[in-house]
Amino acid sequence: MMEHFLEVFRGAEAICIPSSSCVAMIRDHYPKMAANGDASLKRAVKNMLTRVYEFTELLVDKLNVTDVGAFFPHLVALHPSCHSLRSLNLGDRPAKLLENVRGLTLVDLPEAQECCGFGGTFAVKNADVSAAMLSDKVRCVLNSGAEVCAAVDNSCLMHIGGALSRQRAGVRVLHLAEILASREGKEFAS
Repeated sequence: MMEHFLEVFRGAEAICIPSSSCVAMIRDHYPKMAANGDASLKRAVKNMLTRVYEFTELLVDKLNVTDVGAFFPHLVALHPSCHSLRSLNLGDRPAKLLENVRGLTLVDLPEAQECCGFGGTFAVKNADVSAAMLSDKVRCVLNSGAEVCAAVDNSCLMHIGGALSRQRAGVRVLHLAEILASREGKEFAS
């Protein structure tokens, strides 16, 4: 899979990935996997890593863009995923982008830095713990008063969104890119 990825994106100037967990996988594990290969594989991974960007890194760091002209008149809580916080150290990049969206009010998410409980196979192997963590996260989202919970990881959004939907809470989940794609009169509908 790694070799296929390297081949597909060999000539790409930049590789933008809208998932901090996927970028973390590439940055953290590809070098370890390549360590068992020949020198050309190690070189290919090293070269590719300099061109891999998480979505907000590409906009804020590489392109120096924090305002994309978006319009989204809603109360939004930002869930910073574990990989965005602990692996990629995205810091305030996602918030900077949301703060420049016209009409959007960014609300504080209580206990924002706490995990939602998904964590890939963690949710399957530790279902009870995952469900308890999710319950805490959903409580925080609801307590924030947000109409929308945003994140940079679809896995978190799927997990949180599923719980909000089952509770018929009336709170939507959207990837940050979906909000940034919204324009006056052309709001993204989930």
